[in-house]
Amino acid sequence: MTPAKRRAIFERLRDANPDPKTELEHSTPFELLVAVVLSAQSTDKGVNKATAQLFRDANTPAAIAALGVDGLTPYISSIGLYRNKAKNVVALAEMLLREHGGEVPRTREALEQLPGVGRKTANVVLNVAFGEPTIAVDTHIFRVANRTGLAPGRDVVEVESALEATTPDAFRHNAHHWLILHGRYVCVARTPKCPECVIHDLCEYPAKTGAPLPPVPVRTTKRSREPAARTAPVVRPARGVQPMAKTSRAGAARGRKR
Repeated sequence: MTPAKRRAIFERLRDANPDPKTELEHSTPFELLVAVVLSAQSTDKGVNKATAQLFRDANTPAAIAALGVDGLTPYISSIGLYRNKAKNVVALAEMLLREHGGEVPRTREALEQLPGVGRKTANVVLNVAFGEPTIAVDTHIFRVANRTGLAPGRDVVEVESALEATTPDAFRHNAHHWLILHGRYVCVARTPKCPECVIHDLCEYPAKTGAPLPPVPVRTTKRSREPAARTAPVVRPARGVQPMAKTSRAGAARGRKR
């Protein structure tokens, strides 16, 4: 993909959504960290439903650590893999208290040392909480980057590296928001909504849906080159069956009187 086309893609995504935001509800870096950890293999909507009550009751490392795994579990039991996530969230809260004074660290290396925190989670926290121009690649971004030709890669690390190397600086901070939202609502996995896509003509996906069909050729007569008139089909009698003779109305009437 050419740099000009890549820039045009981000310009259109920006014009459609000038100030994109994460859909995970939070008010502090710690709440964001917990929400992102809980969001693995779960929907943002499901996570928000669970954290609405949790963050009212416990939204600091000290409060989460005080709950413990058994106390935290009821809050997040509606989320997939909640037992393992409860262990990780309590463990990361304890580690923040023990090693970081209860504060969320601002480096990828320190974040990835926390239980349940991988590269994607660290990138989200760095971008959303601290304004770093990181690009967190999830399944949506991986699909969009490969499908459109924007940043092809065999795994999330390759796609992340390609996006970091080719995304113009002006779009780096919001790039992952635009791409994840585009993948979540337009460039969906099963049947992408290509007719609704703002980058439809820039996308290099060969199997676009809803593309205009080629025009149907109009059959014309040799003489006038005008569309040929439709004629009724000729019905021929089956072999051995004599065609019915035409009967006048008067004859038909006489036949009925008999």
